[in-house]
Amino acid sequence: MAKKRPNRDKKDNFFNQNPLITFAIFSIIIILLFKSMIGPTGGNMGEGAATHMVGAPIQKSKEVSYSELKNLIKQGQIKYVAIGQRTIKAIADENGYKVIYFANRVPEDNTLIPLLEQKGVDYGGYSESNWVSEVIFGWVIPIFIFFAIWMFLASRMQKSVGGGILGMGSAKKLINSEKPNVKFSDVAGAEEAKEEVKEIVDFLKYPDRYVKLGAKIPKGVLLVGPPGTGKTLLAKAVAGEASVPFFAVSGSSFIEMFVGVGAARVRDLFEQAKKEAPAIIFIDEIDAIGKSRAATGPIGGNDEREQTLNQLLAEMDGFDSAKYPIIVLAATNRPEVLDPALLRPGRFDRTVVVDKPDFEGRLAILKVHVKHIKMAKDVDLTEIAKLTAGLAGADLANIVNEAALLAGRKNKKEVEQEDFLEAVERAIAGLEKKSRRISPKEKKIVAYHESGHALLAETTQGAKRVTKVSIIPRGLAALGYTLNTPEENKYLMQKHELVAEIDVLLGGRAAEEIFIGEISTGAANDLERATDIVKAMVMMYGMSEVAGLMVLEKQRNLFLGGGMAPVKEYSEKLAEDIDEFIKRFLNQRYEHVKDRLKEYSEAIEEMVKELFEKEVIEGKRVREIIREFEEKHSIESKLVSDDLEDIKEAKERAKKESQKEDEPKREKE
Repeated sequence: MAKKRPNRDKKDNFFNQNPLITFAIFSIIIILLFKSMIGPTGGNMGEGAATHMVGAPIQKSKEVSYSELKNLIKQGQIKYVAIGQRTIKAIADENGYKVIYFANRVPEDNTLIPLLEQKGVDYGGYSESNWVSEVIFGWVIPIFIFFAIWMFLASRMQKSVGGGILGMGSAKKLINSEKPNVKFSDVAGAEEAKEEVKEIVDFLKYPDRYVKLGAKIPKGVLLVGPPGTGKTLLAKAVAGEASVPFFAVSGSSFIEMFVGVGAARVRDLFEQAKKEAPAIIFIDEIDAIGKSRAATGPIGGNDEREQTLNQLLAEMDGFDSAKYPIIVLAATNRPEVLDPALLRPGRFDRTVVVDKPDFEGRLAILKVHVKHIKMAKDVDLTEIAKLTAGLAGADLANIVNEAALLAGRKNKKEVEQEDFLEAVERAIAGLEKKSRRISPKEKKIVAYHESGHALLAETTQGAKRVTKVSIIPRGLAALGYTLNTPEENKYLMQKHELVAEIDVLLGGRAAEEIFIGEISTGAANDLERATDIVKAMVMMYGMSEVAGLMVLEKQRNLFLGGGMAPVKEYSEKLAEDIDEFIKRFLNQRYEHVKDRLKEYSEAIEEMVKELFEKEVIEGKRVREIIREFEEKHSIESKLVSDDLEDIKEAKERAKKESQKEDEPKREKE
């Protein structure tokens, strides 16, 4: 039977767990050794002492009284004397060995030096030092400071890597393990996504039902969608409905400066989940570790992210879903950058799109968030849902909270409709900058600019209807804004709608030129957006004769604002033709917009007048002004863009030409 060594284990644990005490013990040992080596006191005895000490070795040191030292000098036994402020050191020669005598000095006695000169003994002074202070301040304290700094850095490193120097791969401190109380009823605006993940609850509740049939339980489900659409909430709802442990961790938590830490954390994560199976592992922002390995650099690299991804793939392949009912849920808004190995069957078997909610979804989300809000009777959530097209669930939650804060600032007992409308404007256009005062001249420019946008939006087919026009500064740089209500449930845009959007964007700049007589810098963002639309029409949508059906640029992320990634696989001449087309197209639309504004000049002046007086005009009033002008001048409403008219004319010409071609055939018949 093996012998137990409890004492040794205790010592090891004590010294390992108390490094500062260990250091203090070793410091005391060093001090004692130092004291035994240097004798009763320390100090440099000078060059004279060194001269007299050459030859025979030192045998010992003795402490004597001051009077005894003087007697030794009188007897001629002392060869050299070093005089300090408090002590005297004397070197004697006894039987071929050097001996150092130490004596406390008597400062009042002035007979020592005359005695030394009388006997012909060499003497000198020396700098005394306290051996305790010398050792402590010269050795112990610097070493202690260095050791303390090292321990501090080591403890910080231990926290940052989640397990310390020896256990840096541990993920226990980074994993949020819980059993959520969230249910599917708490998730609104994502009905299709809920239907797709509901059967996962059955997999976790009744795994034997599927195993007996020979079915394999899905190992992974990828939730993709724009930010703020409720991907994390949906994952929690799955765990809440199934009443299973929910291990939540962010993808960035696996990435550290030490190679191999991420892989170790992945192993630790799956080990914990296996112990509590059935369970759900949720990895938020999985694109942090799941980016395609083809884009990480040279083949065969030792990248930390790549090792972490490889370990994740191995873990998902390694566990038996029948033995360990574990489902990995992951969320990302960048599915296009994920490695194909993650998305193959057997890993993330399913991809569930959690998109921005439609009108019904937004209304349901608003109803969920206003449950604890004291609302006035005039609150119309239907109107709020219509005004917030294109916003995600997180945006709607923020609007409800902002409305409650606005009501609280005004000391209201209930949240009213005007508070919700103001919150919507804050979410879309930014905070109202009441402190940003603009001159009457600039106010006039802004009024004409926004009136130009509003008129083009209301008189062009395919444009978004105007909800509000304001010349109150909002956001970072906006001195005014025209709020439009987009058409509900619209996923495609026809060419005439893109052209209409360009016309509306150019309306502000054109109004400045016509009614002010000079352009300003206020249309910078409008011109940028208009140029981007025309460029996309040419290079992505095949809506021009210059590039035809060629796709010259690829769309980037669908959920983070899109944008275009240039391919640059076309000639310089084609690039010049594209630039020339964009310039010519914008100029044509600009001339069309100016003609429209000149035609409706009286309506523009009326809008500007009301904006100066009220600073805000509702969309309903904008339409009334335009309708009154059209009725007054008997103008037929211009709701068809020039492009549509051109299309109609082209169709009529084609019809006539086909009829002409058919006439000879009929005559022959």
